[in-house]
Amino acid sequence: MYALVEILGRQYKAEVGSQLQVDRLSQEAGSALEIEKVLAVIDGDNAKFGTPYVKGAKVTATVGEEIKGEKVKVYKFHRRKGYRRTQGHREKYTLITINKIEG
Repeated sequence: MYALVEILGRQYKAEVGSQLQVDRLSQEAGSALEIEKVLAVIDGDNAKFGTPYVKGAKVTATVGEEIKGEKVKVYKFHRRKGYRRTQGHREKYTLITINKIEG
């Protein structure tokens, strides 16, 4: 059984016991998270699809630690002008563990 959920505008495939890396959440580590924006619930041959969300469906998760993603380099230049700029950053992500899928 798995569900397709929407978290902060992005869609993820959530299975019980799996760990998802989502964009940084404001909740503290160890707190419970209820996701009510469930797009689909698939259980073998039975499937429920929402328009846009499945009514009464809910996914319960536990918020884990905050991690940093891979380094992203940004390089800008204008040819023949001597203009070169290098900048980099690392996105912050939150790990969540899926506990239960209802619906």
